[in-house]
Amino acid sequence: MSTRRTLVIGDIHSALKALEQVLERAEVTSKDRLIFLGDYVDGWSTAVETVNFLIQLSKTHDCIFLRGNHDELCYDWLVDGGDNPLWLQHGGRATMASYQKTDTETRNTHIKFYQNLKNFHLDARNRLFLHAGFTNLRGIEYEYFKQTYYWDRTLWELARSLNPDLSKDDLDYPKRLTHYREIYIGHTPISKVKAVEPQKAANVWNIDTGAAFKGPLTALDVDTKRIWQSDPVHELYPNENGRN
Repeated sequence: MSTRRTLVIGDIHSALKALEQVLERAEVTSKDRLIFLGDYVDGWSTAVETVNFLIQLSKTHDCIFLRGNHDELCYDWLVDGGDNPLWLQHGGRATMASYQKTDTETRNTHIKFYQNLKNFHLDARNRLFLHAGFTNLRGIEYEYFKQTYYWDRTLWELARSLNPDLSKDDLDYPKRLTHYREIYIGHTPISKVKAVEPQKAANVWNIDTGAAFKGPLTALDVDTKRIWQSDPVHELYPNENGRN
């Protein structure tokens, strides 16, 4: 493949086997731009290996790494050492076990990786990429609380509940959805119990197909809308529970 593509990749949740599989199926080359929507850890057992892989991948490929809420929770634990009960209940325990088997140098390298994650990416074609959402009616640059970028669920809820017959010129059309040509998010799994494909609501694409649970990991070409998926991730880690 010689054509440069932009591929957006959903929530990985430590599923390195699924990530390797989906990149192979998409026949990714160094000419492609890869936009990762965050949540690299918390779920399956290969948290450290997943971040190591992404760091190495960025040395040979054009990668944009966005910040997910689970990445921030892991970062807080690595820096402060405190046990967040919410984090532990939602995949953090597996991540903690993964990091307890590694060394200080690796931890410090990963801390820098988490520190350098971006809250959002807006490309030259006015397509917005972020982990979760935003709430400011004027757009992403005006968001007051940075945590909204990787914790918000109201953007996807808004897009799904929108009357499809409502014109963009209507005064009642949500202002949040008028600023960007397309918006790509993860964070809210489309399904936790079966394999599904990404969904579009209004101009919002949700790429989280439940890799932390019983779904596959997904990559999507933002221009052609072609998708590639791994096997359901729980089948790649048959002796683990993930976040199920």
